[in-house]
Amino acid sequence: MLMNLRRFHNLGRYHEIVTILARHGFGSILEKLQVNRRLSLPIALLKQKPSEHHTPAEHLRLACEELGPTFIKLGQVLSTRPDLLPPDYITELSKLRDNVPPNPWQDVRAILTEEWGKPPEQIFASIDPQPLGAASLAQVYAATLPLESASGEQSLRQVVIKVQRPNIRAVIDADLEILEDLAALAQRTPIGEVYNPIDVVGEFAFTLRNELDYWREGRNADRFRRNFADETNLYIPKVYWDHTTRRVLVMERIFGLKIDDLAALDAAGYDRHRVALVAARIVVKEILEDGFFHADPHPGNFLVMPGEVLGAMDFGMVGHLTDANRLDVIRLYVAAVRMDVEGVIEQLLRMGAMTGRVDRHALARDVGRFLDKYQGTSLKDVRAGEVVEEIVGIAFRHHLHMPGDLWLVSKAMVMMEGMGLQLDPSFDIYAISKPFADELVKSLWMPNTWLPSILSSLESWRYLLTELPHASANLLRSLEQGDLPVNIQVQARKETMDRLDRLITRLSLSILIAAFVMGLAMVFPYASSNPVLMTLVVIGFTAVLVLGLWLAVSILRPSR
Repeated sequence: MLMNLRRFHNLGRYHEIVTILARHGFGSILEKLQVNRRLSLPIALLKQKPSEHHTPAEHLRLACEELGPTFIKLGQVLSTRPDLLPPDYITELSKLRDNVPPNPWQDVRAILTEEWGKPPEQIFASIDPQPLGAASLAQVYAATLPLESASGEQSLRQVVIKVQRPNIRAVIDADLEILEDLAALAQRTPIGEVYNPIDVVGEFAFTLRNELDYWREGRNADRFRRNFADETNLYIPKVYWDHTTRRVLVMERIFGLKIDDLAALDAAGYDRHRVALVAARIVVKEILEDGFFHADPHPGNFLVMPGEVLGAMDFGMVGHLTDANRLDVIRLYVAAVRMDVEGVIEQLLRMGAMTGRVDRHALARDVGRFLDKYQGTSLKDVRAGEVVEEIVGIAFRHHLHMPGDLWLVSKAMVMMEGMGLQLDPSFDIYAISKPFADELVKSLWMPNTWLPSILSSLESWRYLLTELPHASANLLRSLEQGDLPVNIQVQARKETMDRLDRLITRLSLSILIAAFVMGLAMVFPYASSNPVLMTLVVIGFTAVLVLGLWLAVSILRPSR
């Protein structure tokens, strides 16, 4: 019922999404989901042939761009999930950009006034109505904020104001409802058995809604600042919490050269090799030491400030790694370096990557070929981008599923390597990550790593040994009395349960119709002398007749 209400509420947007996807050649997938029947769409709509000037992967990217912010973000997230899409789709979706025309200043000013309870001119000394940047979710403006020091002295601080686009949350919520409905339809097909689309959309919805919460982004910035309190070569701008809300983020404005503007860096006399080392050391520390990392470290999010200090920006997209996740990554890395194919397979199994029916022999063959390719090669000659690209292919072919944050790690490392190589052709990300990896490897043997799990296991065994005599006595007593309870659970497929549900619904309706017919027949003799009652009886018989005909048609109609 809820899904039907959502379809009705978002019917126009449903048609728009289906039309665009069909025009780009994805109508056959929608037809398998029976979207045309549920939305009463003509089948010809889904039979359209896409333009031959683009590959299917390019059509998916173009469709995401045409569908707007939610689908652009979805494409960007899917570009980090090689377990869900083939490599060529991952490459194409990585090109997605969400630079869009800005909303008029008056619309933005209205949001600021609503959030602060007063016009922005009463808070800021000046605001430039021309945005510094505009994306699908937000726009950024330069401003000056008057501040008073503890001694009473007045000063002006240059800040940036990040404000959500008008009505963007309503647009996002409507699109997420539609995606949840489509995921529920896909879950009933063979797609659901392999990829679990409901979980994929649920995780995406959680990530996107978090990105719309600017309090959270401000807390991320503060956490990065704490993590790098001892790092003199990284600067995290200050968050002005008095003026930050869920829809508006006010941060200190930082100035510097773009990290990929090589000519400007050279002209300023910066040491590009040192800049590359600093950037890589920061990202590697985030991943391997802190377990809290910037998930989108592209060049646009870094500035080089005087003294070769890196200024970081945009903390909306972050990744989290638990201690167990980081140790799993290192164990997998150690097994790979040792060329231990079985060790790699066993570690993937422990990480939960092999959730479905995986052909271990085929997987071992592909992993062995992958490792053989790099046997005898110095790590400094190995490129992380090439390694990840091959791992992506193996993961997709064998349906390996790992936590999304682990794929974000690979994306962050590849982006960092690309930026490092651009700054310095001799850049070696493995040399930079080695000290951090060595520390994690050492921690594998430290008591504080393995002792808690052993103690937890001992506690479980203690409980089992304590309860075993009592449980065994109860079991023997039940056997003697012939009263052994047996609990059998029948696992039915979703399609089977849906058919059973429809069968029970039809049976219930049949009983209700029969009860109405009998009740009306009993009332009929008394209605002949009462025109009003007779009218009600005739209406009742007509309604029961229509309901009966509808039930008969639904029973005789072939199952969908």
